[in-house]
Amino acid sequence: MTLSTIYVDADACPVKPEAARVAERHGLVIVYVSNGGLRPSRDPMVRHVVVPGTADAADDWIVENAVAGDIAITADVPLAARLVEMDVHVLGPSGRPFTPETIGMAVAMRNLKQDLRESGEIKGYNPGFTARDRSDFLQALDRTVRRALKENRD
Repeated sequence: MTLSTIYVDADACPVKPEAARVAERHGLVIVYVSNGGLRPSRDPMVRHVVVPGTADAADDWIVENAVAGDIAITADVPLAARLVEMDVHVLGPSGRPFTPETIGMAVAMRNLKQDLRESGEIKGYNPGFTARDRSDFLQALDRTVRRALKENRD
């Protein structure tokens, strides 16, 4: 049995501490991938990977290192789509799962909103991150970890 690894697209992730708590509770390695600026941890189960500041460098690193059964946390829909294709369990920071059944609509909505922002039809504001989002994320990540561990056992 191999244990899953949790990969966090960390540059703008609002739930890094929550992800670390869930990883610790389940004894999983957590890997924060960013362009820098993260405080190192002394915990041997916490790893930091700093990638060059080029576009998609963090995304590419996660895709190159994640394997089926791992878990990823990202708000980046194109990255989520790449990972879903690899059978990686993917969650957004609000706890929204990206699955083979939902990723197509997520990509379509992302593209539509990008087109509307570029044409000036809508403003580029995202809603604020709430305590409810944080709670939903914690519950969703715990469920996802338990499912991944069960799948890896079977």
